Amino acid sequence: MKKMLVTASIVLMATLPVTASAQSVPAKPILNGQGVAQNKVKASPGTIGQITNYVNDKTGKFITVTGHGLVTTDQSEIILSITKSTKIIDSKGKKVSFKKIIEDNKTVKAYYDPKITKSIPARGKALKLVVQDQDFTGINGTISEVNENGIVVEGTDIYTTHKDKIVLHFADKAQILDQNGKAIKISAIKSGMTVKAFYGPAVTMSIPAQSTTDYVVVNLATDEVVQEDAVGTNGIITNVADSKFTVIGNSMKKGGVDYVILSVDENTQIVNQLGKSLTLEALKTDVRVEAYYGEMMTMIYPAQTHAEKIVVKETEHNKVEGTIVTSNSTTKDQLYINVGSDQISNNDVILNISEDTKVISLLGGETVLRAGMKITAYHSPMMTKSLPGITNAEIVIVTFDDKVEAPK
Repeated sequence: MKKMLVTASIVLMATLPVTASAQSVPAKPILNGQGVAQNKVKASPGTIGQITNYVNDKTGKFITVTGHGLVTTDQSEIILSITKSTKIIDSKGKKVSFKKIIEDNKTVKAYYDPKITKSIPARGKALKLVVQDQDFTGINGTISEVNENGIVVEGTDIYTTHKDKIVLHFADKAQILDQNGKAIKISAIKSGMTVKAFYGPAVTMSIPAQSTTDYVVVNLATDEVVQEDAVGTNGIITNVADSKFTVIGNSMKKGGVDYVILSVDENTQIVNQLGKSLTLEALKTDVRVEAYYGEMMTMIYPAQTHAEKIVVKETEHNKVEGTIVTSNSTTKDQLYINVGSDQISNNDVILNISEDTKVISLLGGETVLRAGMKITAYHSPMMTKSLPGITNAEIVIVTFDDKVEAPK
């Protein structure tokens, strides 16, 4: 973890404005994946989001609004015609220049006539555009971690299509819905599920970035990911020396070890998660990988063998290096880490140690973590806003222990 993460994670998160309003739904609403229709009598439907396309030609003015419906039966994306009767105002009811909305790429609430087409996206007539005081952005991706306060999402920015990874903290009144628009509890969310989430406007400068979300749609019907039929290690490259790569993590279901040194040559297949071929330069320290190898390996510690295939996943930024020190701030299953082993305390962290934490000693043998040890730790991107920040340790590597002699 870079030292800036602790400071950035305490930035006050601003939440999105609550987007609830009485709406109107035709007898047979066009859902377009938005949710299950409710038999309610409401005023005009609406969509809140960014204007992702603008057309002005001889046929008229048209905008595409991409975001989410004000209620689950409204459209998440719609093409709307802008006419002389379209009312364009800010949140206080003051008239706003349509040209300025387009130039400034403002977030809007777009209310439209319930009579819309059955196309995807649907088309209709804009009745009113309300420019929002705060902008937001969104992400489509996969949940890689869940806790009671939020989720870690890896995917694609809805508006820029850039690859992104972000820690999202749930706002107090966050709308958390399943793919059918039904409200769900946080306990129903699991790692591996796909999600569409909106967040901002405040976003930290940490890696990964952090923000607050008040609207999340989770697809609960996610198929289990099947591991390749080979032994291997799912972990992080912790050291690179010539053509040998140290990987520490968890063994695959088929088998493998949690600490291995792999030799890589022209016979090793190196690919990304989409199966695209990569060069040896993609294998660097702190890169998360799935490494597959044969069952034959040396009997020394750590095991050594030849890598048959390496799948490169991402660079792991959530890393700290420092010394374990005693502290009154920790409980039985926590470690206080003096990051950098220096006299500065505002960048220190507390690591939660659980049965899922992988503890490896570069010195060999069993390890009981204690004060005085120097460690390198990889941890969850989810961290409390306290000082020091508290997070869950995934891998703890003991690099120095004054009571154990290093192997020669």
